Amino acid sequence: MRAVTQHRYGGPEVLGLEAVARPVPKPDEVLIEVHAVDIASGDVRVMRGEPKLMRLFFGLRRPRVPTVGRDVAGVVAAVGADVTRFAVGDRVCGETAQGGWAEYAVLPERFAVPIPDGLPFADAATLPVSGGTAVQGLRLAGIDPMGGPGEARPRLLVIGASGGVGGFAVQLASAAGCEVVGVCSPSKSEHVLALGAQRTLDRGTAWPAAEPAGSYDAVFDLGGGQSLGELARLVRRGGTVVLSAGGGDGLLGPIPRLLGATLRNPFTPARLKPLAAGRDTAILEDLLGRLAAGGIRPMIDRVMPLSEAAHAVETYLAGGVRGKLVLAAR
Repeated sequence: MRAVTQHRYGGPEVLGLEAVARPVPKPDEVLIEVHAVDIASGDVRVMRGEPKLMRLFFGLRRPRVPTVGRDVAGVVAAVGADVTRFAVGDRVCGETAQGGWAEYAVLPERFAVPIPDGLPFADAATLPVSGGTAVQGLRLAGIDPMGGPGEARPRLLVIGASGGVGGFAVQLASAAGCEVVGVCSPSKSEHVLALGAQRTLDRGTAWPAAEPAGSYDAVFDLGGGQSLGELARLVRRGGTVVLSAGGGDGLLGPIPRLLGATLRNPFTPARLKPLAAGRDTAILEDLLGRLAAGGIRPMIDRVMPLSEAAHAVETYLAGGVRGKLVLAAR
């Protein structure tokens, strides 16, 4: 099969398309003929090997797994001996451990979810990581994105509202009855407003200082550019700041910031909550149903062939993408 591979850490220049052995599913896995796989921020971080601390898990000198990519959607091509829920020919999607930027990938049966009839593979591939992270982050903020609009209208600030996670968070929170404000670049403001935000703030300005203290019930931080003190000031007493990002240095990345949030919690009126999102098939099933019914949008900026993966990553890093970039393997 063809796969996008890398034999050293670095930027898009380390990526190449090679012929490699097709993976063989373990007893509890399904082999997926990949039709679409998205490009997520986590994929790019693994490609670069940054922060360097992650190399303890992905390979010290070079990537242990030469193909990145997690959000896959396609057709079951083979099943392991212990698989009972799926058969060859079923349309499924889910989050792999790695190896998704390829024509075939393996996925544990317990993390595979059927794709509703008629839903394009590219749309389904946008959901596992970004959609799941959005839902889990909103829940951590005290917002039930799976329920209908309630009487209360919490005010939510989403920092990084034009990306994959941020875009789904804006849509889901708005549908749940929240008053949503998104932080993004001016060129993406129209996109964020179309997703359901009431207004946007220019991320390139000193916007935190211009917002009155206690303006929000919750902040969902996907940018990592503001200090914990700035974020805590923005929420009311007892409000929540959910942290799903953080710049940091090239060695430890966001870990000091997230650890600092935990240590600071007893001394601030705001609740600072680091988010560690995990794979959740119940969330993915719900999101797929909403996507198929038109309740949420996939936010695909463009679909590019697998052979153009390096160019797709360059496009992603250039910062002009609204929502998601998807690679088509078929």
